[in-house]
Amino acid sequence: MSDDGFDVVTGAFSYTGGAIARELLRRGRRVRTLTGHPARWGANPAVDVRPYDLDDPDALVRSLEGADTFYSTYWVRFRHGETSFERAIECSGLLFGSARRAGVRRIVHVSVTNPDPNSPFPYFRGKAIVEEMLAATCPSWAVVRPSVVFGHGDILMNNIAWLLRRFPLFAVPGDGRYRVRPVHVDDVAELCVALASEDAPATLDAVGPDTFTFEELVERIRDAVGSRSRIVHVDPRVARLAASAIGLLVRDVLLTDHELGGLMSEKAYSDAPTTGKTRFTDWLSDVGAELGRRYASELERHFKP
Repeated sequence: MSDDGFDVVTGAFSYTGGAIARELLRRGRRVRTLTGHPARWGANPAVDVRPYDLDDPDALVRSLEGADTFYSTYWVRFRHGETSFERAIECSGLLFGSARRAGVRRIVHVSVTNPDPNSPFPYFRGKAIVEEMLAATCPSWAVVRPSVVFGHGDILMNNIAWLLRRFPLFAVPGDGRYRVRPVHVDDVAELCVALASEDAPATLDAVGPDTFTFEELVERIRDAVGSRSRIVHVDPRVARLAASAIGLLVRDVLLTDHELGGLMSEKAYSDAPTTGKTRFTDWLSDVGAELGRRYASELERHFKP
């Protein structure tokens, strides 16, 4: 990473991209963001805001010119309107190619644990395809593969807490013994920025110091928020129906088939060396009093002005 110049981060107003932007600013870096929501930063002069311009490749190249490192967090959770996994793959390739044309020195891409080009789950299959595209586009790249991410701005853990606060029963799909290694979003950001200082290709899993079964994870959240909700085991199909019903209630997508399938097949688990230092239980102790008091909507965050 050069001492002069600046870095470009996708989605500096969102979750992982926001954590990376904060870490860069903390280190005194100049930051530019590519975003679909340019009005959200307001008048803050710390970040230079540019629209994605995914339909104007030349403008996209101009937005990336002069950058030392491009941090790519671009992806989608589910299909919505014109948004699809196929489109996300296409746009990722466009971003990588534009960064290459602009002369960006290094690309750091945020992926996911256990991507697989042959996966039956489109989320994990698409992530693997994007990783392959990156390696074929840029000679200097790093891929960071987070497991389940928690921290400021979190949706998943917040909404588990929201369910535990409001319903007498919490449905755990299957036996609940499938493992996860949650990692703090700030630890993911620190790893991304650290890898930007290197030149050689690198792929690292971003995993925290603790391993839980999914049921243990829910129990920790229940204890932290003071819930008396009873945990029950249900057929995965019942869990999906319940999630769909609650999704209609809150006008959001609570859980998708590929998320449930990935969780139950331990896609959110890795036995790689620990990279994150923040313990999930310590974070819960700090935020438990407020966690889940309000529902966090994926649709409102990413698809509404």
